[in-house]
Amino acid sequence: MNVPVVVDFWATWCGPCKTLTPLLERLVQQAGGRVRLVKIDIDKNQELAAQLRIQSVPTVYAFVGGRPVDAFVGAQPESKIRAFIERLTKAGGAGAGSPIDEALEIAQEALTAGDAAQAVEIFAQILQQDPRHPKALAGMIRARLAAGDVKGARTVIKGLPADLATDTDISSAVSAVELMEQSQGAAGDVAKLRRRVQDAPQDHQTRFELANALFAAGLTEGAIDELLSIVRADRTWNEDAARKQLVRIFEALGHTHPLTVASRRRLSSVLFS
Repeated sequence: MNVPVVVDFWATWCGPCKTLTPLLERLVQQAGGRVRLVKIDIDKNQELAAQLRIQSVPTVYAFVGGRPVDAFVGAQPESKIRAFIERLTKAGGAGAGSPIDEALEIAQEALTAGDAAQAVEIFAQILQQDPRHPKALAGMIRARLAAGDVKGARTVIKGLPADLATDTDISSAVSAVELMEQSQGAAGDVAKLRRRVQDAPQDHQTRFELANALFAAGLTEGAIDELLSIVRADRTWNEDAARKQLVRIFEALGHTHPLTVASRRRLSSVLFS
């Protein structure tokens, strides 16, 4: 009566149940206490199954305040089940963030504030509770990277479940690591490169190297400025290399990052002016 409940009607002989039930367990766990899961074997609980007129399994019911509010029959993709649980938490008035959500927010604030060590610690605590949490995995990759531990970030990436590789947050974090590795491999001394660019402003290769060095040093906005300068001067230089590098940086930052949004506008104004 206090929290929404997902009821999973299943059977030992049901093939799709073997896929659906673990997925339900994981997504309910990720909800961090905002919803509960009950699993009912219809062969051992025939009266309950008859009460709700269960004709096939898997059948999943959602209850709020003791009353059924939603249901589905058969195995479903993860995106639909996630949406099903989200609707349920809203219907149950569980709008407050779960402990995991709150921890994620604190970890992200620490990362934004430059305290990578604290972010790593909090993301690690979250992953102890839910080792497959996409946002926590992505956050751990970024926190390791921010701490200068590229090897540690790579270790997290190597341990990623295959089915999470296409998650937007995770793929963006992986792009950040790849871009950092590329930049570190090609980066030179920032001060020397700045002097060379000042002496030869039209030397796009040196400016490109300066952008890589700035990104490797964590000066992402400066790197974007240099790459935009190349695009502004010669947008097709080196087979569009500057624009392509900008796109990689945007992907690494994430499409909703304020710097990505602002820099995309700047790039568009240069390309379409």
